Amino acid sequence: MTEAERPSAIGQALLAISDQWNLLILQRAFLLRIRRFADWRDELGMSESVLASRLKELVAGELLRPAPYREQGRTRTEYRLTERAIELWPMLVEIWSWERRWVPDRQGLSELVHDVCGNRTDVELGCAGCGQAPVAAHDTEIVRGMATFAQVAVPRHHRRTLRGKAAADPLSYFPETFDLLGDRWSTVILVAAFLGTRRFADFRAELDVAPSVLSNRLRQFRQLGVLAVEEPGYQLTDKGLDFFGIFAYVVDWAQRWYTGPPDTDLRVIHRACGQPFRPCSRCRSCGQELSRTEVHFAVPEGRFPSPRTRITVSAPA
Repeated sequence: MTEAERPSAIGQALLAISDQWNLLILQRAFLLRIRRFADWRDELGMSESVLASRLKELVAGELLRPAPYREQGRTRTEYRLTERAIELWPMLVEIWSWERRWVPDRQGLSELVHDVCGNRTDVELGCAGCGQAPVAAHDTEIVRGMATFAQVAVPRHHRRTLRGKAAADPLSYFPETFDLLGDRWSTVILVAAFLGTRRFADFRAELDVAPSVLSNRLRQFRQLGVLAVEEPGYQLTDKGLDFFGIFAYVVDWAQRWYTGPPDTDLRVIHRACGQPFRPCSRCRSCGQELSRTEVHFAVPEGRFPSPRTRITVSAPA
């Protein structure tokens, strides 16, 4: 692979996280401090072969690091979040917040508690540079480099697999979230829409995607209420535009932790201050910027077979 063909930073990031199993493994590491193979297997209901392949992938992507531990006289391996993975925590909270606003069947969703003000709250997206909040997609301008979307929509290491028990799992993301973020083509189509791509032919030309795949994803996005057909083509709805917070965190994280070929970055500019947009999460109750160690999720009673009322967003040491 030549330098010009190497994936952009965002392409590398999507390869690492745009998979439902990878997202769930990382989420459980944050929320439940899971770090051992058997615990992920039992918590997520994964087959051992799928879990082994995803852990290998996450280690290769420097999101988990293996660490030896002793148990019953034997040396075993557990997996701990790296600093690269720990910095994904605002995106995971932003996903929860988007689901809270837009997924109708959200009964029993955990509630975010800000330990500083003591309130059960939601988050709003702010600009870490100038302090303005809230910030929406229309408050920003996206400037792209010379990257082709072939450098973003990089081939996956494995086939997409679907999770059967998600509906009964109170912590898992909703299917709508995985339809947008847990599939590389869906995520890249959404990125193209944020960049102003509107017509079917333009999506095809930008993405170099098979017509059948593109038709399927665009139809799916319309059914989800993320895209609507208006002249001159497909337009992001309010629900789709509100996914901007997740998009902003992915772009920011990707370009801090991955290096792509020259001139392949995306720049998100905050119009109010004229500076590159650095997203931050603020508490809707008190307005303070949220810290990973100062929030937790309160789980509704009866949502777990065993008592579990407080779930942290902290990473295991």
